[in-house]
Amino acid sequence: MKTNKPALRITHLIGEWINIYLPSQNIRSAKTAKNYEYAIALYLDFLEKEKHVDCISIVPDDFNPQNMEEWLIWLGTSRNCCPATCNNRLGALRTFLRYVARTDRALSYLYHEAQASPLRKVIKRPIKSISKKGLKALLSTPDQRTKIGRKYLTLFIVMYDTGVRLDEILSLTIRNVHIDESIPHITVIGKGSKIRTLSLLPRTVKLLRNYLDESKVKNSGSDSYVFYSRNTGPSGKSSQVAVNKQLKKYAGIAHKVCSEVPLSLHCHQIRHSSATHWLANGMNIVQISALLGHSNIETTMVYLDINLEMKAIALQKVEDETISKIPKKWKLKSNLAESCGIKSIIMKNI
Repeated sequence: MKTNKPALRITHLIGEWINIYLPSQNIRSAKTAKNYEYAIALYLDFLEKEKHVDCISIVPDDFNPQNMEEWLIWLGTSRNCCPATCNNRLGALRTFLRYVARTDRALSYLYHEAQASPLRKVIKRPIKSISKKGLKALLSTPDQRTKIGRKYLTLFIVMYDTGVRLDEILSLTIRNVHIDESIPHITVIGKGSKIRTLSLLPRTVKLLRNYLDESKVKNSGSDSYVFYSRNTGPSGKSSQVAVNKQLKKYAGIAHKVCSEVPLSLHCHQIRHSSATHWLANGMNIVQISALLGHSNIETTMVYLDINLEMKAIALQKVEDETISKIPKKWKLKSNLAESCGIKSIIMKNI
């Protein structure tokens, strides 16, 4: 049987998007591209199992709002996907249809119709960070008498002092470490290939220098990974799974000493802790956003709502007697402009 032209067109667009377009966009995280591909595969699986659509009968109109809505329900019931995951899958599908709209104007209606599929309501979970006391207990756990203990202490302290993502620090190469300059710093490449320069504290510089000297990774070339895998050597970076596994091991030990160390600790919580501690120390949200590499400051705003210590300080200021005795502006004798906090243009008679 011959495949019809609409089926050829949509299957060609899917293959082109995954195999040509996405790689050309320099999506740095292979996981992101894989998630896009997985979302499309899930939608095609739904069409095949629930709508009995195959490679011969598929047409562009199969990407319609009704099918998408049923697909989201199917994801939740058949695959037990949470609302946030469903929204992530829908976002990937919309990204594909946006590409379709740019590539084939005749099919642009598919992208506009896809916007009609509402996102699932997601209950916002509070961001979990580690207290300063808990972090101190955690960092005292790696055994400094062993090489692996010194490696992970260096890794965790660099992560905490700079607020980098786990993939960013594991992707760090020798060429991007500048600890011998007047202002020691590292250069990381984050999401969307955005480059950030992050300064290092003196204690971090000392730890990092000792680690580099001990591991002799500098002798392997400028493209060698700083925190490399023991299996591959400097040419291969450590896996995220291995690092998180080691962190949970240390968290379990530290929890026995300090209950503020969560047993289910993962590396991204170190990044959250950096942001909350910076905020508690008086750093403004714009600076924190730049350090974290957020493209939108609204992403950083979530940290404003999680520091209980700062909330308590703010409430104390509200109840402070000196503040309560300040006269209200609207009770003072002034004109309208001055009441609003600006200079009046009314000329006073001399």
